[in-house]
Amino acid sequence: MSDPTLVHPLRYQREFEKPEDGEAETTAALIDTLHGVAATMAESTGHARRSVHAKNHGLLRCTLEVLPGLPPQLAQGLFAQVRSYPVLMRLSTAPAEELPDNVSLPRGLALKVIGVEGERLPGSEAHTSQDFVMVDGPSFGRPDARHFLKDLKRAAATTDKSPAGKQFLSLLLRGAERVVEAVGAESGTLIALGGHRQSHPLGESYFTQVPLLYGLFMAKVMLAPVSPALQALTGSALDMKGKPDAMREAVEQFFTSGEPAEWELRVQLCTDIDRMPLEDASAVWAEDESQFLPVARIHAAWQSGLSPDALLAADDRLAFSPWHGLAAHRPLGSVMRVRKAVYEASRQFRASRNGCPLHEPQHADDLDLR
Repeated sequence: MSDPTLVHPLRYQREFEKPEDGEAETTAALIDTLHGVAATMAESTGHARRSVHAKNHGLLRCTLEVLPGLPPQLAQGLFAQVRSYPVLMRLSTAPAEELPDNVSLPRGLALKVIGVEGERLPGSEAHTSQDFVMVDGPSFGRPDARHFLKDLKRAAATTDKSPAGKQFLSLLLRGAERVVEAVGAESGTLIALGGHRQSHPLGESYFTQVPLLYGLFMAKVMLAPVSPALQALTGSALDMKGKPDAMREAVEQFFTSGEPAEWELRVQLCTDIDRMPLEDASAVWAEDESQFLPVARIHAAWQSGLSPDALLAADDRLAFSPWHGLAAHRPLGSVMRVRKAVYEASRQFRASRNGCPLHEPQHADDLDLR
């Protein structure tokens, strides 16, 4: 890996962000569409769940350790001081429906770092958490919020309809994705529609996909498995036949086996605003321009999994949002801006419908979710 002191990031400038025309209207339409999705599922199941990433494959208690000796451009915000923090890690898949795991969709991973000090983002002033919301692919499916709204409306029309048909479609799409991969490529569209490989979620790398402030600079964030036991799972096939909750069972099996788990949290600093734009969420920032560089390690020790009922009860109390955090890590770009109001509306609907106030952990003791 290159010497991180040789990276020369751009300083953030307000003119790098350019709100799209009608962004307020797009935000309102996203809220309406996602509310409709959540309400449909609540009526169907009798319980309000997230309007995206509803299916939970595990809630893990972890520890984040900021690496010592970071150069000034990496020692920013949360990572400015060598410290340890308790962390909650949530593993999920993308849709509002809790579909069988053989409907192979993109996987999500959210981190909630507890006890973070510093100037807060608007709306999170009473909290002490820093959230990172990630997916197992380097770029967002669409360039901006307006294009994402179009996709979401199409997906909303199929919510809670024909789970068996979705399983069959996923089988066809996985076959098509294998053909694409055989020639050295990958189709984000096929994966998003249900063609994701049936692999172990703990072996994947996860990305914020869209940028955020990194102190004085701008960055994307990724989480990569680094301990041998996790790396051995990378790309490994997971048997999902007849196992609708195969991923949750696999996560629980791993953490009750006693194998140590360690990830590296890495940041990719923006060095060229033309090649690494803030407003095009679909743009992959080239690693030959700026590599992902390590800033912290996350450790998870042996822990028993929650029962399905306990997992649901714990999950009901939590919300993850890139707008829960420090001003030094303010989300950037169209997709990130609309997330603020959209995530808050989803949070309020779940809390109201379920009669269960959401809980933002303030201290390590709050991580006992049983």
